[in-house]
Amino acid sequence: MATNPMQRKARNSFLLGMLLMLIIAGVIIAFLAMQLINKMKEENQEKLEMVSVYVLKEDVKSGQVITSDMLVKENVYKKFVPANATSNMDVIEAWKMQDKEGNEIYIKGSEKDDNGMYKLYIRRDGTEYQVQQEEETEQYYVEVRNEKEYIELNSVPLVAKVDLNKNTVLTQDLITRSDNLVKDDIRKQEYNIVVLPVDIATGDYIDIRVMFPNGQDFIVVSKKEVEIPNIAGMDSIDTIWANLSEDEILHMSCAIIEAAKIPGSKIYANKYTDPGMQKAATPTYIVNSETLTQLRNDPNIVEKAMTEIARRYSGEGNVAIREQINGQLNNENIDTQSNVQTKIEESVTNSKNTRKEYVESLATPTTSTTAQ
Repeated sequence: MATNPMQRKARNSFLLGMLLMLIIAGVIIAFLAMQLINKMKEENQEKLEMVSVYVLKEDVKSGQVITSDMLVKENVYKKFVPANATSNMDVIEAWKMQDKEGNEIYIKGSEKDDNGMYKLYIRRDGTEYQVQQEEETEQYYVEVRNEKEYIELNSVPLVAKVDLNKNTVLTQDLITRSDNLVKDDIRKQEYNIVVLPVDIATGDYIDIRVMFPNGQDFIVVSKKEVEIPNIAGMDSIDTIWANLSEDEILHMSCAIIEAAKIPGSKIYANKYTDPGMQKAATPTYIVNSETLTQLRNDPNIVEKAMTEIARRYSGEGNVAIREQINGQLNNENIDTQSNVQTKIEESVTNSKNTRKEYVESLATPTTSTTAQ
């Protein structure tokens, strides 16, 4: 059947339109396909650039101990990861290690031994040694002039140098080894005769000092993390707990008695403002001769502490300091012994009352009240 020119023109226009639509649709599909391919390439490239590292899974305060349960592995873009970050817990454990003299153990890059373990190194007296472990005895040693010299390694708590937020990538630059080592003679001590800062809280680090009325002020024990007992939902206003070694306990006992003997004296605490960065202060309080004799004869004091005690008391300046304190003690009047007795009795009474409140708070369920 013959068609007129108008019909042919309409049909041709329709076919041309369909062809153009197919071409445009093909271009769009090709463009989207290219976009999708490029996106997949980028994602694959990003996956290749992701690395697994340990990050913090909670906020951490300056000076707070960082434990393994506070860390989690996360995939992070490689370009945002510091070179000294790690995905290996063995590396983090190596950060904690030191010998008994306090020399740090460290790892150099990714060096490994024949067993696939990271090589450990130590620097002593300016010389670097590789720390090796004997298979038979599992003892650590370094080779000095081709002879084995056995060393004792300790694991030291790691603390944050500064405040760190959740998801921070952990690196060795952000942490330091704790000053408070857990030794055999460490005991948890309770004191309620220390004048405390108004804003002290559990986890703060303090020096405990003694101040005499003539202006002398001495550090008795330094950089101790404190815990404030919580009684019936409230922090105690006068009691602290702290881990002290045997020699520190004896220093505190001597300072407490002498502060009680000299009217106008006080035992007080002051806080470290940035405990992660600040090193422990050196104690300056010199105990009396009786306590010094006890320190020297006490079998519970570890060798390192005894060496420090001997060094501290060997200087002439320290002898002069002790003589000044003795001068104040010699001025004691007839009320001195009574004052000491009163202070000790007050401390005992406060301890008993605090303990009673604490036990009662455990036995009594905490109830909440709603304002009517």
